[in-house]
Amino acid sequence: MNLKPLGDRLVVLPSEQEEQTSAGIFLPETAKEKPQQGQVVAAGPGLRKENGERIPLDVKVDDKVLYAKYAGTSIKLNGKEYLILKESDILAIVE
Repeated sequence: MNLKPLGDRLVVLPSEQEEQTSAGIFLPETAKEKPQQGQVVAAGPGLRKENGERIPLDVKVDDKVLYAKYAGTSIKLNGKEYLILKESDILAIVE
């Protein structure tokens, strides 16, 4: 990947949504909910304090995360859809 996020930003690859419900009904693209889980593929170095020191991020590359439903900026790169989020948009790390 050729993206290097700045500050406290993260690049997340959203998880694929189910194409079929548990009852066997296939969902069209317009009926699917926006995913709220994904994998961190790149992380910025963290914010700077007033004295210039970096505040390290709690989230790291390869973490599976839950994020706010309408958070971030969606971008398309090499045929894949990614989200650029601030660390504050991350709700939890999935273990």
